[in-house]
Amino acid sequence: MRRAGSAGRGQRPHLAIYLSAHGFGHIGQTAPVVHTLSQCIAGLQLTLVSAAPAFKLRERFGAGSAILAADLDVGMCQLNALEVDVRGSWNAYTLFHDLWEDRVAQETTRLRRLRPDLVLANIPYLPLAAAKRAGIPAVAMCSLDWASVFGHYFASAGPNAAEILDEMLDAYRYATRFLRLKPALPMPHLENTMNIGPVAELGSHRRAQIASQIGLGKDELLIMVSLGGMEFRPPVEEWPRTTGVHLIVPASWKAEHPDLTAFEQLGIPFIDALASCDLLISKPGYGSFVEAACNGLPVLYVERRNWPEADDIVSWMHDHGNCAKLEATALDSGQLIEPVRRLLARPKRAPVKATGAAEAAAFLADCLEN
Repeated sequence: MRRAGSAGRGQRPHLAIYLSAHGFGHIGQTAPVVHTLSQCIAGLQLTLVSAAPAFKLRERFGAGSAILAADLDVGMCQLNALEVDVRGSWNAYTLFHDLWEDRVAQETTRLRRLRPDLVLANIPYLPLAAAKRAGIPAVAMCSLDWASVFGHYFASAGPNAAEILDEMLDAYRYATRFLRLKPALPMPHLENTMNIGPVAELGSHRRAQIASQIGLGKDELLIMVSLGGMEFRPPVEEWPRTTGVHLIVPASWKAEHPDLTAFEQLGIPFIDALASCDLLISKPGYGSFVEAACNGLPVLYVERRNWPEADDIVSWMHDHGNCAKLEATALDSGQLIEPVRRLLARPKRAPVKATGAAEAAAFLADCLEN
């Protein structure tokens, strides 16, 4: 792979990272890889391009990265954290691709100004098309691709859909490799995939610190409730008291309940809080399920209907960890203790080995150095 950016011999290599803002899973997949890569390549220069909140990017990538705000893909529009807005998504894709040439030209101009040595996309396809025009090497990385997701909903939507899908696939196929993070969608339409192990951050067990801080009893269960980057809040004020269980929930819920503590009040990294819990309540998503499995936590999940990745992730979790479906009515009403106890009664399974960050970083280091 040729070096197309400004970093010549003896200069800092420059990686431009494009991140989808459809939830926080794309950040969660990429940050461990970049941290490992930074240990392999001294002085690695990072530019992050995303519509995700800057505070979340700094939290996961550190303060030394340049951050550029840009909304460069559609993802899927959501009615809420669990339901896709199919009609709204179709309209958004149509508008996005009506201006495809202009969008690619604008991003090509940005890349020529930034002059990175490599583009890494998780998983916007527009910057891959721009990298192709700018002559800059590129790598894609994710457990899914938007072409597969788009095809799942709109493959039979007619000639306009076929044209959009062609533009998406042409961009993805420019990548030297699409690093396919397990558990992943099959992606049979891409010939440049490379299978990579699970990517997850590993936390430190800080249960004693949390217990002292919130007054957790010795035999009480500590449960993390994390339903993803798209807000989904059950009516927690109506939940009954649950003896022997304490829940960690997002501060954005503004929860007024004696059995709940806002995660942000703990003052520790999220992954440490997760690793200190007994169980996770979540929706099917790569970041939550894989981080739980790699940190040895079982998962109660709320069904995510008609999301193409959900079945693969749930199936993988059944094979490698412990999980069970939580009825939406149980979450709404706060009737959690019986599902929690049933799942915790199962034999424990060893944490999954998070080999993907090292594997992906080794490939990217080779791209940057050669």
